Amino acid sequence: MTAADLMPATHTIRRWLAFITIGLSALVAGCSEHSPDWNLYDVKGHLPKLSFELQAAGNKTFTEKDLEGKTVLMFFGYASCPDICPTTMAQLSEIVTNLGDDAKDVRIVFVSVDPHRDTPDMLQEYVNAFNPNAIGLTGNTQDIARFAKRYRIAYQIDKPKPDDDPNVYNVTHSQGVYIFDNRGRARLLASDSEDTAAFTADVQKLINETS
Repeated sequence: MTAADLMPATHTIRRWLAFITIGLSALVAGCSEHSPDWNLYDVKGHLPKLSFELQAAGNKTFTEKDLEGKTVLMFFGYASCPDICPTTMAQLSEIVTNLGDDAKDVRIVFVSVDPHRDTPDMLQEYVNAFNPNAIGLTGNTQDIARFAKRYRIAYQIDKPKPDDDPNVYNVTHSQGVYIFDNRGRARLLASDSEDTAAFTADVQKLINETS
């Protein structure tokens, strides 16, 4: 995915909502409906295993190998997101807290689709505000686009107007939390409207199943 593949800038609420709806449809394309065994979407066998090479705080290259043995809750967004991202991060932090002793084997991974503004160190400060064990990752434009495409994430970065501050622009992105088991396999997909108790129950069940 390149900048040319992204939709033109949109400026109305209706178009923005349409874009997000398309993104959400892409997330569940090919996936099963809610399984009777899970509260969330069962995506086992429908999405690829966790695989990436991105940048973390401290000028560190971070890959899926750094998450071996961990259940991963992965979310794509950006640090200056005004609503969905902080709400989702807060929910994920609550879910991890609810897991009690099993929380030590779970990692929240927040991947920024806005690498121009989100430096690795700043991004880590952002996620630390929600959970001290969360991990903030970013990379160059090509790396992020490639990783987003791997998991069917749609996003759009509007270009600043010619005379505006180059750091002020809109970003839209599809919403969804990917849950990978401790072997890096994509297992579940959650929307941004999932019940926290049901979400927690599924993560706990997955941990128990793979421990």
